[in-house]
Amino acid sequence: MDIGGTFTDVVLLGPDGSLTTSKVLSTPDDYGDGVVAGSERLLEASGVEAAQVHEVTHASTVASNALLEGRGAVVALVTTEGFRDVLEMRRLRIPVLYDLQYEKPEPLVPRHLRFEVRERLGPRGETWQALDETSVREVAARIAASDVEAIAISLLHAYADDRHERRVEEIVREAVGDAVFVTRSADILPEPREYERTSTAVVNAYLGPVVGRYVALLAARLSALGISAPLEIMQSSGGTLPPATAARKPAHLVESGPAAGVIACARLGRLTGRDDLVSLDMGGTTTKAALLENGEPVRTTEYEVGAGINLSSSLVKGGGHAVKLPFVDVSEIGAGGGSLVVVDAHGRLSVGPESAGASPGPVCYGTGGTRATLTDALVVLGYVDPESLAGGTISLSADAARRAVAEQVAAPLGLSPVAAAHGVFSVAVATMMRAVKAVTTYRGRDPRAFTLCAFGGNGPVAGVELARALGIATVLVPPFPGVFSALGLLFGDSEREGVRTFLARADDLDAAAVDEALARLEHEARGELAAGGHADDAVHVRRFAELRFAGQAYELPVPVPDRPVSMDSLAAGFVAEHVRTYGHGSALDPVELVTVRVQAIVARTSASAFDPLPQIVADARRLGVRPAYFGAEHGVLETPVVTRGVLADGEARGPLLVQEPDSSIVVPPGCTARLDPLGSVEVTVGRD
Repeated sequence: MDIGGTFTDVVLLGPDGSLTTSKVLSTPDDYGDGVVAGSERLLEASGVEAAQVHEVTHASTVASNALLEGRGAVVALVTTEGFRDVLEMRRLRIPVLYDLQYEKPEPLVPRHLRFEVRERLGPRGETWQALDETSVREVAARIAASDVEAIAISLLHAYADDRHERRVEEIVREAVGDAVFVTRSADILPEPREYERTSTAVVNAYLGPVVGRYVALLAARLSALGISAPLEIMQSSGGTLPPATAARKPAHLVESGPAAGVIACARLGRLTGRDDLVSLDMGGTTTKAALLENGEPVRTTEYEVGAGINLSSSLVKGGGHAVKLPFVDVSEIGAGGGSLVVVDAHGRLSVGPESAGASPGPVCYGTGGTRATLTDALVVLGYVDPESLAGGTISLSADAARRAVAEQVAAPLGLSPVAAAHGVFSVAVATMMRAVKAVTTYRGRDPRAFTLCAFGGNGPVAGVELARALGIATVLVPPFPGVFSALGLLFGDSEREGVRTFLARADDLDAAAVDEALARLEHEARGELAAGGHADDAVHVRRFAELRFAGQAYELPVPVPDRPVSMDSLAAGFVAEHVRTYGHGSALDPVELVTVRVQAIVARTSASAFDPLPQIVADARRLGVRPAYFGAEHGVLETPVVTRGVLADGEARGPLLVQEPDSSIVVPPGCTARLDPLGSVEVTVGRD
């Protein structure tokens, strides 16, 4: 079950590999309503009893929306004396250079709720000033008298030794009781950098009550439906967590939905022998892009949330609240089907980032929307089925779309409605190109060396034109593209992670100490998975070291092969990654080891049943022709409309529209499409 900004998608994977899908409009007032409605519709359509469901995985925008909309908990912060304003001071980085009017985000904790206690540890955990428990009790009393729902505790250098934080938590809990959500920085992020650690702890506290209530209510609603299967929640890294852990560490859920789509892409790539992919997930509100190399998504531990649009987590910072946790590295742009189209007083056309969302939605939905959107333009172009959407659950009004585009776009620009609609489409493609460049060109990767995997409700519509603009030769559209992120939830592995800080030069470190830390982290992560009922022999472990050149402020992750660890090999691996990421590096400069990280993973074996090809081939239909506009060179062409199964008969040349229940694949003139052995449509991009 995947909640998006416009639609909530629910998919059911059967033991024979078949897939049943349901797509309903999201319900922003209570997202659980959409989940329940979609689940009920799905069970009824499939004829499956709720008791037959044995596994449930969920991704939600609840955490990210709470941050974006400022609807989180009222939070108090307890920190070391002298560090009350670390959330204000942040880092000296802003997302837009030379903008004298830039205003940094307001801290999630107002100054009158930020409290200091007297204590001080050194960076190695040495005691510089013992914890003054009297000051802690005074702070606890003031917090108890305040109307707060959550408390974040972040003391300086707690990553090196958290004994002071643990004692502060004990005293605070005595004062406020169990009704208040409490989080410690060393529990959520035992790593250096006081701003990032404090910000992450505050975000976790800010989301704690909201996500906790949501997860509890979701479990209750599923139970009321008769679904008693274990529930797992997708986290931003692409793995899953049990509800109890998700409620305790909600900061791990901020980008859970986008991560699911990338995980699905990774599995598709492995099954079809495509190791290097760029995922393009274009839905109703945003477009997300991510890079997959050697069959694995590129991940990061540097992320900012609440900034609206994220162009590049590694290179553009300062626009949001830092969350230094594992994320699938996704670049996001405000261009989706619901993106509003605006022509300003100077005749400049823009698409997004403001969106019509699920309510009121595009004009063609007939649900109250009055402003033209990208979806309305796609209907005018003939790319989207003018009769229905989401498998017939949403009826579209092509006439309403034409009127909106004609009056709001074509008339101000002095164009015909169809030419104006194509201009809207071209601007949207140019905007999406920024998201793809953020994960490729801006990071030293050539997009032409990758296959573009396009999904989401609108990814297959725009995928080929975007690939053409970037010089990408092949576009892959997976089965069930409109609900592909929800399908990715069924591919997400159960995952636990542990981190240990070293903060020392690599040539001064004893490799045995690093080995010991990795072994301890692995033992703890395996123990957490065992507590969840997973057999130890099913656990796969990944190890990473995060290193930097001495004097640098930020590090890069490097895989650690099986122990014993070689510090020389780690340093060499880091230099190679530095060259690949930044274009330069030196094997002669000293390298520092900042942290080691362990991921313990249990593969979701039920996903191996996925086999959509029989379903696809069984539904081979030629649906007639539809007029579609392919730019000034080709104009309006009578374009064949087919289901995906028709492509099993052999390669087809464009122009062609492959109509899906939840999307449309646009194959322009000069391109060819075929069906691969897994049921994906592979489009070879030709010249216009």
